[in-house]
Amino acid sequence: MWPWSTREDTPTLQGRRVMLRGPRWSDYDDWRALRRGSREFLKPFEPRWSEVDLSRSVFSARLRRNREEALAGTDFTYFIFLNEHGSPRLVGGLTLSNIRRRAAQHVTLGYWMGRDYAGKGLMGEAVGVVLPYVFETLGLHRIHAAFLPANIASRRVLEKNGFREEGYAENYLQIDGKWADHVLFGLTRERYEAGKRLRSRP
Repeated sequence: MWPWSTREDTPTLQGRRVMLRGPRWSDYDDWRALRRGSREFLKPFEPRWSEVDLSRSVFSARLRRNREEALAGTDFTYFIFLNEHGSPRLVGGLTLSNIRRRAAQHVTLGYWMGRDYAGKGLMGEAVGVVLPYVFETLGLHRIHAAFLPANIASRRVLEKNGFREEGYAENYLQIDGKWADHVLFGLTRERYEAGKRLRSRP
């Protein structure tokens, strides 16, 4: 039995400053406000979003799909919260998608951060918090990520967590309505474990 097969939902992951958990219906108002307030900031880095995508009905459909995917062990969607004065504040999101088993044993990482919380090291910590779940709980062998060539902040997030540049993909994803090149980064279990041993040395 795979280690993920007994999971009933997306587990909560705790870091020093951030907490990651699956989206809930009670998050809707905060999520909508964060996405709307960050629209122009996120626009150059994401597929196009419309006002309809921020509606209650679409959010509800997303929650259903998130749970179905988590139960199937194929995708896990997280909201990122800043632990501040005992009251968690929604600051961004992170996804583990397209999990492949058998000979592949890999997953794709994606993430976004609200405008007012970018550049504070929160995403770097959030990615670091999710890596033990990827390698130790889900038992995967590799995690992939991709970003626009000009997105230096995303490069720093990945390099900080041991990812390495592995290639360049032409017209890889449709971003803001246009096909865009991406830099490809990856982290293997071997490199993750080596980094973990290095950090544990006195």
